[in-house]
Amino acid sequence: MLVFPAYLNNAFLNLIELSARADGFEVTGAHTFDDLVAGAARLGRGDTLHVHWTTPIAQQAQSEAEAARRVARLERLFAGLRSRGAKLVWTVHNRLPHELTFPELEVRLYRLLASSADAIHIMAPHTPAAISDVATVDPRKIRQIAHPSYEGVYDTGITRTQARASFEISEHERAVLFLGQIRPYKGVDDLARATARANARRGGDLVLMLAGAVKEMPRAEFAASLPTEQRTISHLGFVDDADIARWFRAADVACFPYRAILNSGSVHLAATFRVPVILPGDAHLREQFAGEPWVRFFDPADPESSIADLLADDPFAGLTDGDFDAFLAPIAPWDISRQYSAMLASLAGAA
Repeated sequence: MLVFPAYLNNAFLNLIELSARADGFEVTGAHTFDDLVAGAARLGRGDTLHVHWTTPIAQQAQSEAEAARRVARLERLFAGLRSRGAKLVWTVHNRLPHELTFPELEVRLYRLLASSADAIHIMAPHTPAAISDVATVDPRKIRQIAHPSYEGVYDTGITRTQARASFEISEHERAVLFLGQIRPYKGVDDLARATARANARRGGDLVLMLAGAVKEMPRAEFAASLPTEQRTISHLGFVDDADIARWFRAADVACFPYRAILNSGSVHLAATFRVPVILPGDAHLREQFAGEPWVRFFDPADPESSIADLLADDPFAGLTDGDFDAFLAPIAPWDISRQYSAMLASLAGAA
């Protein structure tokens, strides 16, 4: 099986491939578009190409003409796979890439993937509806396999008391966490202002924790935009895997103020550490997480005010670790990877 793009040390890819590797599937990775073309040319009957994130294809081309040539090249490549008996799997991670340089070509690429794929892997049930204005997904191709939890991946054994002490957060303070790449579509500026507003109403017991590399904007500019009156603990750079547990163990709530979201590993990571989350209240997410006591929703039309209201009111009082169990039990990494391996085996059998 050829996986593209095979991002190094990507926990999601490593988790879903666990069982496939144990079952004897040989997994190789393509890192660039040229790697993809060269590797796919060697695939034949019994082999599978699995395409995940599409940004490196058209959006990282040097020009629109080059992006168009890449999409046309893939059309021929996919036809060649089909003629040689190889299979194509597409995982729909996003409605579209969040930073679009060539939007029309990305739509063309999505439609090509939707028509060419033998199996379309979705993680959230609302995915076909969410991308329906971009591409139509044949229901017969859909394979729904949930995003795995991160149980056992990042936990280093650090306790809440130790984690909070390392950040000098006292027990009477409430820590609000955002962890992940800080990019414009993620709305971290809204969260910072909302936390400051809620803090003024609560008497100053909120601590904002921001951890992640700043992308698509100057780091100094983002840092300067944070409210000066709000106590903020920040690490505006890559967070090492060994340090992720410390941030989550110290937090009381995680907020993901995204302006656009389809799937988010950050939500599953927070749940793994039994940290409640605040998410945008679009209809699809409300349906997906309906009834989960550890999830609350803000109004995407007025994120700053609605997040501030939630943080000021402390909506997760009385929550226990057990409130996460029903969500986490069916998405243990090994169980999800077994479902993924079974999908690959069925495709190989069909070949």
